[in-house]
Amino acid sequence: MNLLRRYPITCTLMALVLVSALAPLPPLVDAVSGVPPYDADLVRPALYTLLAPLSDVLDALTFLSLGRAWAFLLVWVIGLAVWGLWRSGPPRRRLLRATLGPLGVFGLGVAAVLLPRPVVRLAPADSTLTVIDYHAHTAASHDGRPGWTAADLARWHAAQGFDASFVTDHNVIFDQSIDQPFRLLPGVEWSVYGQHIVALGPVTLIDRAAYSRDTPGMLGLFAALHGQGAIGIASLPEYWRNHWDDLDRFVSAGVDGFEIVNCAPKALGFPEPARARVLELAREHDLLVVGASDNHGWGKATCVWNLSSPSAHGYRSNRVLARPIALAQADWQSWTAAYTQPWLMLRGLSWSERSSWLTWILVILIYRAVPRRQGDPGGIGILARSLSLKILRLQRSPPG
Repeated sequence: MNLLRRYPITCTLMALVLVSALAPLPPLVDAVSGVPPYDADLVRPALYTLLAPLSDVLDALTFLSLGRAWAFLLVWVIGLAVWGLWRSGPPRRRLLRATLGPLGVFGLGVAAVLLPRPVVRLAPADSTLTVIDYHAHTAASHDGRPGWTAADLARWHAAQGFDASFVTDHNVIFDQSIDQPFRLLPGVEWSVYGQHIVALGPVTLIDRAAYSRDTPGMLGLFAALHGQGAIGIASLPEYWRNHWDDLDRFVSAGVDGFEIVNCAPKALGFPEPARARVLELAREHDLLVVGASDNHGWGKATCVWNLSSPSAHGYRSNRVLARPIALAQADWQSWTAAYTQPWLMLRGLSWSERSSWLTWILVILIYRAVPRRQGDPGGIGILARSLSLKILRLQRSPPG
């Protein structure tokens, strides 16, 4: 009880890590069936597990939808600032606490976007399946990270277990075909009337003005892509936001498939009932359903992988495996993000990650809780006390 009274935050965190294990989330789910895949798993590098508290927090920040990200930032920044001012102490120290807390939140956000770090990797059991990404960008896109090259994109995908990726820059055709050391495939993302259409395969330049006037004009792009020998995938969140009542017209116009998971923050809020409707439409018309990292060079982790089968076509040719924390973004109101995102993160911990969390918490708790001996100078925990004692001994030693 004394520890709980002295270190309530540390003890509460330890309790949450343990209690969350009673309602665990699987590392992956099939976005179509909603059940964990039997033939694929996530492999966590040793450094990822060793630094699990940092790794998991940065992943959780990466998988926030846009609305929830703003709410998360606002609540934590204000909350930490108020907490810093409210705690006892000299005004200068209270002001310092109120400043450092919000800066720490911003620092974690920047780290999630830019910091090089270990990431999990998909490991399918069936070697005949291709782990592929259908939608990713380089610096050639107007919103791509400056300096983000095709080689950078290839390394980003390879680290996470992908075998291949289409390069689909905004209105800039990637017409190369790179096989080594990683397969990058040709494609483009055409921005047309209220919709982004991911064109995969041997695409050529088009006059976008012809497809940017109205919905019927936009739908004509699918036939044009077929004439080039390419296929067209309707991208999220545009068809959900702008053309939700036009999905049957998409099918009639020849759309080849739909994204059902997209890792971009603006698309992570795609709700499960809407996904179910798209899946029903795709199943009925034997259309492709895919997941998209939509990587632009910002962020180090993907929320989705595709397992493509060479022996199947249409609806059954691709399986979409996603992180549950990403799919859950639409299940919660934005204002709850400050506490639901950490809770989803803790529920998704593997036992190796959970052990790492508990180890770090115990180390910090022991470090802070070991009492100082009476008469020792002020300090915190084991390290401060030992350093203080060493200094005292040096000061008391008689001159040689």
